[in-house]
Parts: sequence; structure tokens; C-alpha cells
Amino acid sequence: MNKSPNVKIPRREVSPADMTRAALVRAALKLFGRQGFDGTSTREIAAEAKANIGSIAYHFGGKEGLRAAAADYIVDTIQTIAGQAIGNLQAPDDPDAARAQLFTALERMVAFIVARPEAGEIVQFVLRELSHPTAALDRIYDGVFEPTHRRLCLIWEQATGEAAESERTKLTVFTLIGQVIYFRIGREAVMRRMGWRGIGNDEAAKVVRVVTDNLGAILAARKDRRS
Repeated sequence: MNKSPNVKIPRREVSPADMTRAALVRAALKLFGRQGFDGTSTREIAAEAKANIGSIAYHFGGKEGLRAAAADYIVDTIQTIAGQAIGNLQAPDDPDAARAQLFTALERMVAFIVARPEAGEIVQFVLRELSHPTAALDRIYDGVFEPTHRRLCLIWEQATGEAAESERTKLTVFTLIGQVIYFRIGREAVMRRMGWRGIGNDEAAKVVRVVTDNLGAILAARKDRRS
């Protein structure tokens, strides 16, 4: 009997054009977040990406198109992280499973937002958009903020019995997310006060312990109130 030969599935080659496009998006994300949209020239973006300035118009139609592409990159990145942490389907029916999913979601948020360097560029970009909203913020809100928050509210409902769309639930979920975000936007202050030289995996693990303790306390208080 003849043995079937080992068949190697060829990997998709990344073209130079794809590489240039990706480099421009990352450069725009970094510079728009750091300097603002109006404060960043296409020449600076091209230099940061090590690309020809004409490639911006070729790939994106111009600076505004590049801002939209940077927003889409944020949506794709966070959708992937959120999908791993909280899933994309209906919240679990079992309260214990729902509570476990909330803890997992917080742990994954800290691992990305607090510990991953590229999260800093994303947060800076988003903060700029929140201060001066444009169509890019609409893309991020519709693609990430609203669906992720809604999903967490549904999980909260299964974990506590509180209505997902109640004002209290929505504010509680914002509070859970906000405590994690602070460790990114207040990073410099946190490091100074804690005496840390940086925030890596070890420091992030300490943050995880605190934010999950907070979640546990909130859940316990809700349970006692229902008893």
C-alpha cells in the first residue's frame, strides 16, 4: 500500500504592498495618538513607516482614509481579544459559568491593555477621538465599544440576575472596564507611586489580583443583597 506523501499547505505570501499598507496603518496609529490628526503630516507618517509618501494616497486615498484604516485596525484587534475573553454568542445560562467568564474577561483585559506595549498606541488614539470625535470614533464605537459593553452586560445579567440593560448594570460594567483602563492612561503615575520601573507581566499579575478581588467583592455584595 502506497503511503500518501506529506502534503505541505503553502503559507499565504505577504506581498510588499500588504507590508507597506500595514506599516502605514501602524505609523498613523502611533503618530495620530501622540500628536493628533492635524498635528501629523503625511510626510511624517511615511517616514515612520519607511514608505513612499505617495503610497498613502495609493492605499488609502489620503490622510482621512488612513485615519479610518487605523480605526478599523483597532476594531479588528480588540474584537479578537474580546472574542477570546467573552465569546461572541449568547451569555452562559449558568450563573457560576457567567461569573467565571467575568473573571476571565478582566484577566484578559489586563493582559492586553496593561501589559501589551501596542495597547498604549491604541488607547492614545482612542482618547484623541473621544476628546474630538470624528467618523473614526463612530467606527470604533460601533465595532468595539457598544457590542463589547452589551455583551458584558448580558453576562452580568446571567451572573447576578440584574437586567442587562438596566442603568445600574451598564454603570457597573463601565466601572469594571474603567479600573483596568486607568492602569494604561495613568501608567506613569502608577509606576512612580508603586516604585515600578515598568509594567510587564509580573506587575500586570498584581493588577489582576486587585481587579478580580474588586469583582469578587461586588458579586458577593449583590448575592448578599438577594439573600
